[in-house]
Amino acid sequence: MKKMKQMTAITMALIMALGLTACGNKNTTAPAASVPASEPAAAQTQEAVSEEPAPATADSGEKEVLEFYHAYFQDEATWHPAVVMREIYQAFADAHADGDVVFTPIPVEDLAPVYSNAIAAGSFPGMIDLAGTSLPSAAVAQKLVYDMKPYVDAEGIQEQLGLNYTQNDIDGAIYTVHDQLLTLGMWVNTDVLTSTGASAPDTWNSWDAFAEAMETVRTKGEADGIYSYGSGQGSVRMFNAALASTDKGAALLDGPITADGINSAEFEEAFKTVANMDQKNGSANSAVNANDFSADFNDGKSAVFVNGVWAAGGFADSTSFAPTVYPGNVALSSAGGGLTIANGLSEAQTELALEFIKYMTSEEVQTRIFLEVQANPCNPALDLEKLAASGDASVALLAKACSQCNNAGTIVRTIDAAWGSDIATAVQNKLTECSVSGADIDTIFAALKDELIALIG
Repeated sequence: MKKMKQMTAITMALIMALGLTACGNKNTTAPAASVPASEPAAAQTQEAVSEEPAPATADSGEKEVLEFYHAYFQDEATWHPAVVMREIYQAFADAHADGDVVFTPIPVEDLAPVYSNAIAAGSFPGMIDLAGTSLPSAAVAQKLVYDMKPYVDAEGIQEQLGLNYTQNDIDGAIYTVHDQLLTLGMWVNTDVLTSTGASAPDTWNSWDAFAEAMETVRTKGEADGIYSYGSGQGSVRMFNAALASTDKGAALLDGPITADGINSAEFEEAFKTVANMDQKNGSANSAVNANDFSADFNDGKSAVFVNGVWAAGGFADSTSFAPTVYPGNVALSSAGGGLTIANGLSEAQTELALEFIKYMTSEEVQTRIFLEVQANPCNPALDLEKLAASGDASVALLAKACSQCNNAGTIVRTIDAAWGSDIATAVQNKLTECSVSGADIDTIFAALKDELIALIG
């Protein structure tokens, strides 16, 4: 989606950092930057909330029950945003306690079996938060999920859905709405840039300018153990943004990848641009997960941290860390799968589920998601800078990061959201191969094209 600055900005911000396979060897002891609420894979590594009660039905008598499955199971000590989200859900349940339907939030550690098993049996959970994971196409094909677009249009709440209204439109229907966005730019250590004499982010108008800055960091900082950036997962994100730096490249991210797209000059140029930088940066600085580079970045051992806006909480106490968009004024932002309603519920259950969609995207709830969950809210009506004035330093940094991305000249979906995680994994793996000194980038790219064309059939 190409978006020019003069147009009204639509807000963006996790779910899921790409779960890709590559060779990583960065060992750190410092905790990774905060994980956004929309990253279920990360959430699943935490311990479940042991005190969370099982859904009760005895008090509901003859009332119908709307079960709502979500992945915010962590306790306060493990992950505070999960507690905030459960409070938000419970407030809705309490507000509708006297209604004809009992709203029952159910936290689970692993959402995938909840909906995949149901789909296999030809059904769907009453309501579920997919937490950024793409809505399975089988659920749509079997007409197992409810089209919310007529309700959204009738209520006039298109604007508060933000990117959901366009990115989650499937042939004129909206089956899922995510209350927060997976939004990614980059973070820079300004002290490292200054000490090595590298150019500042406001001069990175092209990928050539960025590459030159990274090479300066590498050559001038190498003696002090300083490297440019963490590649691997960071590389596939940079490829994503490099592809979007041209109109034709950005258009490829509007829908499924095709053989023509894979064979396009834009695809090749974006891949080789990042591959050449990665090779100079070195395979020792490559890892599966971008968070593996959090400690090095905080310790001043790298210049750029390729991660999402949610990372703001990881280094807000220092004035040397700042957010920036990708070269050419590009940002990545995906709504992804979110709140999804089953088809075939009773009229009363469906009415309550739709009311929950309106509630979760309201300014009141979106404000809590921004301030307390520290994620990029989907509702673009919020004045993030104004809200940040009432928060701490990390919230102010989050607001700056979100605002930069939300107002970028070009905003596109992440590759895994646009093309699928298998495509993103293949690209990341080949970029990792390119990071090895002496690797033949042309040969690796040719192999990637063959692999991708085989994947898409």
